[in-house]
Amino acid sequence: MTDTIKVIDLFAGPGGLGEGFSRFKNERNSHPFKIVASIEKEASAHKTLTLRAFFRQFRGLTTPPEYYDYLKTGDKISAEAFFSEKFSEQWQAAKQETLEGPQALGSEDHDQIFAAIEQALDGHEGHKVVIGGPPCQAYSLVGRARNKGIKDYTAEKDDRHFLYQEYLKVLDLVQPDIFVMENVKGILTAKVNGESIFEKIREDLTCPARTLNSGRNEVEYELLPFAHPLEDRNLYGHYRNKDFVIRAEEFGIPQARHRVILLGVRKDLLPKDLEGELLAGWRTDVQVTPGKILADLPKLRSGLSRRNPNDFAAWKENLSDGFLKVHPALAFSESAQDKAKAAYESATSDPGQGGRFVLNKGRQKNSLPTELAKWYKDDKLIGFVNHQARNHMAEDLHRYLFASCYAAVKDGVSPRSVNYPESLAPAHKNWKSGNFTDRFKVQAENRVASTVTSHISKDGHYFIHYDPTQCRSLTVREAARIQTFPDNYFFEGNRTEQYVQVGNAVPPLLAIRIAAVVFGLLKS
Repeated sequence: MTDTIKVIDLFAGPGGLGEGFSRFKNERNSHPFKIVASIEKEASAHKTLTLRAFFRQFRGLTTPPEYYDYLKTGDKISAEAFFSEKFSEQWQAAKQETLEGPQALGSEDHDQIFAAIEQALDGHEGHKVVIGGPPCQAYSLVGRARNKGIKDYTAEKDDRHFLYQEYLKVLDLVQPDIFVMENVKGILTAKVNGESIFEKIREDLTCPARTLNSGRNEVEYELLPFAHPLEDRNLYGHYRNKDFVIRAEEFGIPQARHRVILLGVRKDLLPKDLEGELLAGWRTDVQVTPGKILADLPKLRSGLSRRNPNDFAAWKENLSDGFLKVHPALAFSESAQDKAKAAYESATSDPGQGGRFVLNKGRQKNSLPTELAKWYKDDKLIGFVNHQARNHMAEDLHRYLFASCYAAVKDGVSPRSVNYPESLAPAHKNWKSGNFTDRFKVQAENRVASTVTSHISKDGHYFIHYDPTQCRSLTVREAARIQTFPDNYFFEGNRTEQYVQVGNAVPPLLAIRIAAVVFGLLKS
């Protein structure tokens, strides 16, 4: 039997879950997990996925300098055109891993996807693992609130609720030893026809062949939680739905990301003496905060939307206008006023808005803990990719300045709508209604960040940088740092698409911990 554990990655997004499995090393310092098929339907995420698959072709070898050249200068040429001639073998392997192009489960691509999976596993006698999470918009609390506003919306007709059945079909086809399924916490309370979706999913996953009536071998699975004592069950011997929630910040991840993650283990492979908490070895009280993981990135300024010219002089003039509003609004704290004044007075030279690649000039202090520095950093990458500040309305930047100064002296707590003076209130009829009391949120320097979601692509209001001197929302790279993507992980597509990819991903640093649990179970 081969030592290689083949992995099928479904609904892969930009590859966060797969990155964790790929980077895991066993006690022999080798990589036991090999992703052989990654399925993703969104074009820009698929490009990101393929580029990362190409990068992994050089694992254990020297990554060619051309990879870094592409990260720095590839905005005028596709990755395929850049790599396919000189590195044809590696590029073709990457394309094969990502099925040659975007593919959608539950669509007319079905037969092609299943054929590719069968081909990838053909002749393999070792362990098999399936990972991934069906799209979660319909389950999320935000998504459900939005759906309520859609005329004639019914959950029963929303296909997104039933994409997990495609996951079931792949489980039935592959019959893996272990599977990992991730989704939003909102799935715990979502219902269709009055029935709990999560209860139905749990029931269906215990035996996919029986659920689908496929006629295949009826492999049965035990569903286990990662972050709950395995011996702690209810009176009926079952786990409670909430037991499957992982709070990422409790395991060294720099954000309060709470997600449902199911571990399915074949009953005939399940160790009999399994007890305790599977992720216990990584549980920590030490909080990793934005101040620790963002401080070494080059400082940037935001740009001005609806303004021509959008240059440093215009930005500085707007900062001056904002200071005149913000300084008196911070009269409750001399320290907060000093921070606003420092932000205004520090604007003496243009740091720029950044871009596809920003050279690291070494001016920023490196506050990364040693282990995180090893995880994020790549010495061959002499700068930062996807680090570009977006443009904002002039008035929003005034609010960002106020919010960041306020949070700095309020133990990281962002101001609510009642804390803003009229001079800074947006022209929003709901501003004082209570529905948007926390519309502007600072990712505080010394608190775990809030959950990075795809909403970051809409505007930056929930993701304001803690540093008043920068007066902006987070860049894609900063959001990726909070999501624990390594610095050499490049996100393809336009900036909006990049934000969506980052927001939808599983943090790779959490994924590598999950991979360690999976490997331990397979080894035992």
